[in-house]
Amino acid sequence: MAVAKKHILVVEDEEDVLELLRFNLTREGFSVATATRGEEGLKAVAQKRPDLILLDLMLPELSGLEVCRQLKKDPKTAGIPVIMVTAKDAEADIVVGLEVGADDYVTKPFSVKVLISRIRVVLRRQQLQSYDPKAELHIRDLEISPGRFLVLARGKPIEGLTLTDFRLLHFLASRPGWVLNRQQILDAVRGEDVAVTERAVDVQMVSLRKKLGPRADYIEAVRGVGYRFKDA
Repeated sequence: MAVAKKHILVVEDEEDVLELLRFNLTREGFSVATATRGEEGLKAVAQKRPDLILLDLMLPELSGLEVCRQLKKDPKTAGIPVIMVTAKDAEADIVVGLEVGADDYVTKPFSVKVLISRIRVVLRRQQLQSYDPKAELHIRDLEISPGRFLVLARGKPIEGLTLTDFRLLHFLASRPGWVLNRQQILDAVRGEDVAVTERAVDVQMVSLRKKLGPRADYIEAVRGVGYRFKDA
């Protein structure tokens, strides 16, 4: 099954910048919508909710700051990440933009490669923040059920999993194919009832993979980075 493209809305009144962004984002595999005015951008959000908004602050009529303010005040759109695009010397606007809820910013002129990297980081952070530890997961031949504290492999329970084992497996399986570093893993699984240090993640992973038996290779160690759950 094809993975849906991330949808990005670009709100920018400079036509050459708009086309540059549209071309490069499309080439990188994103779905792109555009607007040249603040009001037009708000309407575009209402028509199709984007996964991320690139928002120029220096828009005519309704400014980018006001657009960001309205988006972040509305519970329906407050969770959409916003990256501000602003003039190099607009430090005051950057501060205000971050204060009203923007997630990141880039200054003109900008490197397209750096911007794409920033977009991916913000989207990744957004997905990590939306992690639901109570979600039922069905991946490969595994069924992972937090409500029953149960992992089934082809219908048969995997025995001996501790609470930490279970949370590590659930988090990795919720992000198939993603390379997750140790700190991201810790942030997702650590709690009052689960004490794991960054150094202990490796030890815990060895234990978890051993308990998975013939499915140990579902979890792959990525040298120097962290771990990923292989989706195929």
